[in-house]
Amino acid sequence: MEPLLEFAGDYWWLIFPLSGAFAAWGDSLSKASKRRHKRKVELYKIRYQNQQTSQTQPDEVKALMGTHDAVNQQWLDYELDVGKLIDFPMMTDVREPLTVAFLRAKREADALRPANPDSVSAERCAEYRAAVNDYEVAFSVAESEARRIRAGSFSDVERQRLAKARKLINIAVDAAASPAERQAAYRRARRELDGLIVLPDRAVNRIEEQVARALERGRGPATS
Repeated sequence: MEPLLEFAGDYWWLIFPLSGAFAAWGDSLSKASKRRHKRKVELYKIRYQNQQTSQTQPDEVKALMGTHDAVNQQWLDYELDVGKLIDFPMMTDVREPLTVAFLRAKREADALRPANPDSVSAERCAEYRAAVNDYEVAFSVAESEARRIRAGSFSDVERQRLAKARKLINIAVDAAASPAERQAAYRRARRELDGLIVLPDRAVNRIEEQVARALERGRGPATS
C-alpha cells in the first residue's frame, strides 16, 4: 500500500492529463454510440420508405378512379345530348387541337385504369394519376374554349343552319309533339347538321331510340 501511496505522491500531476484522456475517450465512445444509433434509424427509415413506395393505398386509387368517372360523366353529357353538341360544336370537332388533346388524354386514362384498386403498384398508380390529371385538365380547357366560342368559328349561314337544327332537335325530343312530327324534325335536323357537326354514335342512337319509341306509341296496339 505504501509504495502505491508513494507513487501517487510522486506522480500526482499525472491525474490531470489522464483524467482528460479518460474524458475524451468516454466522449468518443458516446459519440460513436450516437452515430451507430443514427445510422440504424436512417436505415430503418429507408427500409420503411421503400416498403411504402412499393405499395399503394387502395383509397388513393379509388379517389383517382372517382375523378376519372366524374370527367367521363361530363363528357357523356355531351356525347348523349345532340342539343348540347349543337350549342357547343367544338366538343366533337376533331379539327380542333384542344378537342384532339382531351380525347387523346381520355384514351390514355382509360387504358391505364386499373381493374382492381387493391392491387396496384406505386409505379402504375403514378402513371394512372398523371393520366387522370392530364385528362381532367385537357377536358376542362376544351370545354371552357367550346363554351367561349360556341358557334363562332362557323359562317353566318352555317350558324343559321345550326340554330334551325337546334329547334328541330327540340321538337324531336318533345313528348308533346306527335310521333310523325318528331320523326320529321329529326330527319330535317340531320340534314341541317350534315357537313357541320359529326354526331357521336351514342348520341345518334339515343335520339333515334326516343323517336322510335314515340312512333311505336303512336301506332297503338294492333287490331285484328
